[in-house]
Amino acid sequence: MNSKPLPIGIDNFEKLVTRDYYFVDKTLLIKELLDKKGAVNLFARPRRFGKTLNMSMLQYFFEDARKDDGAKQDNSFLFEGMNIIKTGDRYLAHMGQYPVISLSLLSAKQPAFGMAYHMLVRQIADEYRRHSFILKSSRMAGCADRYNEIMAEQADRNQMNDSLKFLSYCLESYYGKKVILLIDEYDVPLENAFIEGFYEEMSGFIRTLFESACKANSSLEFAVITGCLRISKESIFTGMNNLEIISILNKNYDEYFGFTHEEVKKICSDFQLDHKYDTVKAWYDGYIFGNAHVYNPWSVICFMKDLAADDTSFPSAYWANTSANSIVRTLIERADDDTKEEIETLIEGNTVEKRIHEDITYDEIYNSMDSLWNFMFFTGYFRKAAERMDALDDLWVTFAIPNKEIKYIFRNKILAWFEEKVKAKDRTAMFHALTVHDVKTLEQEISKLLMETISFHDAYESFYHGFLLGILSGMKGYVVKSNREGGTGRSDLYIKPVTRRKEAFVIEFKVAEKFQQMEHKAQEALNQIRERQYVRELNDDGYEQVARYGIAFFGKDCVVRLAD
Repeated sequence: MNSKPLPIGIDNFEKLVTRDYYFVDKTLLIKELLDKKGAVNLFARPRRFGKTLNMSMLQYFFEDARKDDGAKQDNSFLFEGMNIIKTGDRYLAHMGQYPVISLSLLSAKQPAFGMAYHMLVRQIADEYRRHSFILKSSRMAGCADRYNEIMAEQADRNQMNDSLKFLSYCLESYYGKKVILLIDEYDVPLENAFIEGFYEEMSGFIRTLFESACKANSSLEFAVITGCLRISKESIFTGMNNLEIISILNKNYDEYFGFTHEEVKKICSDFQLDHKYDTVKAWYDGYIFGNAHVYNPWSVICFMKDLAADDTSFPSAYWANTSANSIVRTLIERADDDTKEEIETLIEGNTVEKRIHEDITYDEIYNSMDSLWNFMFFTGYFRKAAERMDALDDLWVTFAIPNKEIKYIFRNKILAWFEEKVKAKDRTAMFHALTVHDVKTLEQEISKLLMETISFHDAYESFYHGFLLGILSGMKGYVVKSNREGGTGRSDLYIKPVTRRKEAFVIEFKVAEKFQQMEHKAQEALNQIRERQYVRELNDDGYEQVARYGIAFFGKDCVVRLAD
């Protein structure tokens, strides 16, 4: 059995190799970058699909790394035995040959523009500090003052606007070679700024920074930028004709982010967990990037680590805790009836077809439900089942939920968002109708709340049970109990007043297979309460008055009946 530790949260390539973590070799990404010769390459992939680790790998391969005194530092040993070494001298000639600027924008996720801007200034200053040995060269004499200002985080906004271009110039002057620029998580400051309300300020700074670094930078060899979304050119990359965008629809570089079938089979084999492969596949496979079928690498590694400790471990939705997205939540909560129905269709295992526009413009994102589908597709909630071009040259993609993990997220996380929205509604009329036996109003109020949520046909019993429990909780002076033993069976719900002088309630529900069956099912629920003596537990507990409700559901409709 492979004894190497699995790299949970390890996104530094040098640390992964030198500490002997288990590694899935993606080094042929280097070869493809050199073959394609893209000037500015933007990779858009969902979170936790290996972008940051790949960026670290690129840095350690290409960088002419130096110590604090300027002495060369050989990192070639990190790639021994890896696939890139087998490609020959044509590619290896690029190893350790370039100055590299490496920047992550993740720290700019802040609640106000001033704080976010300050964190970006600090990140850029850190990169200046990392290269500060170049100031010892006489060639830097004319650049030293500005370089020191930026490094000390004292530069003004104008100096920061083209700070990456200036650093590129300084590094080219020192090394005599053009610079490779690596920018990770480029869209984090933009998404966060949109959510927090300072998008115009942030997009203005990012636009100027990127244009100077990537468009008008004669010191640039090439750039690699990563993020989750393809932000509209008009928003950030204005006039950048040298930008190549590689989204999940692009056929190039398709297998370098995420694990392939062969890679997952090898992981299972290496850890003597071949018998778990089908489970791994069912839960974490299903994504299609370009032509490649890939697994969620984060979830695979997390599950394999749990299995390595105990091979009876159950799979879990590991990705749910890493990809929470405020925009997705807001879009779903704004969903109209058609959109809710389509989400239900997807949860049931079917597909929906939607028009795709790859460019996301945050200031227009709430204008239509098209944004919801595109945003969720490109951030990993759906997979491409098919695609077509219509007569107007618009691209249409057939969406499906990729695997059990995402289905679990829909059933729990996304459904919970709807439930929170429902619970925020004023339910006073419903509570009153229940206590005064106003069956018609109770029926109307329950149906009204059902329209606010989503459901799924293959799990109706559990859905309706959770729905009723949720909407009936919160009655002042009452306690709602679920599935308590009573009489000769189990009632769905008991509602008990805190004082035994008031009336208590027993509720049983049934799910009808046809709309026309609801009356019969509501009566069946009442018969069950009587035959199984569900009232007896409440009587034994001192409640003399107990009302009995039978409720039948079909889709978003319900029938409520009260026992005589």
